[in-house]
Amino acid sequence: MAESHFSNVADGYAAHRPRYPDALFSWLAAVAPGRSLVWEPGAGSGQASVGLAGYFDHVVATELSAEMLERAEAHPRVAYSVGVAEASGLPDHSVDLVAVAQALHWFDLDRFYTEVRRVLVPDGVLAAWSYGVLQLQGPEVNRVFQNFYTAIASWWPPERRHVEDGYRSIPFPFAALEHPPFQMMVRWPLDSLLGYCRSWSAVVRARKDNQPDPVEALESRLAPLWGDRGEHRIVSWPLSVRAGQMTP
Repeated sequence: MAESHFSNVADGYAAHRPRYPDALFSWLAAVAPGRSLVWEPGAGSGQASVGLAGYFDHVVATELSAEMLERAEAHPRVAYSVGVAEASGLPDHSVDLVAVAQALHWFDLDRFYTEVRRVLVPDGVLAAWSYGVLQLQGPEVNRVFQNFYTAIASWWPPERRHVEDGYRSIPFPFAALEHPPFQMMVRWPLDSLLGYCRSWSAVVRARKDNQPDPVEALESRLAPLWGDRGEHRIVSWPLSVRAGQMTP
């Protein structure tokens, strides 16, 4: 399913998706029982993979879409491969951390959780995180953006609802770990924001339905309010994290 939504926007996804905060990876390294091996299913174009490699010895990053992996950043401690989340191919009880960045809602959860239990070491950790709609610096530009997000809501795939509620409605049968708040923050010019929006599956689906390009409409409304097109505005997303330990 992930490939059907994202393969056609792989270039934009790799270029414009925000990176996750280092504080998240530091916390994951602190709660994992070891730092030898991470499995990251649904890795996309590696937005989290390199960050994980800064704290763990080896990262196995699997992704259904070969087009996404072709655009992933190379790193000596990251091994990328095409594969499904429900069958890692890793040895039993070999993984300290299973990390899922903005992808859990695409998985067959029963099969995935079975695979997680198989590969995790005792007291190993599964952590999944997501981010929803962004907030823009400046009340007027933020209002325009929120109206745009609402206007394209009907083109999101049904799984998007899990992102909207921070994965709270997804079953998570692991012993919960408390975590500090995390937030992503960047400073973007207008063109970076528009490029990010063009990587959305909802925008792709609207175009396939022969709708007027929703990002062009957003640009026409935002440009007069933005100021200099190259001006950098703060863009932020709160991160929602579900993390748990595999207990006997």
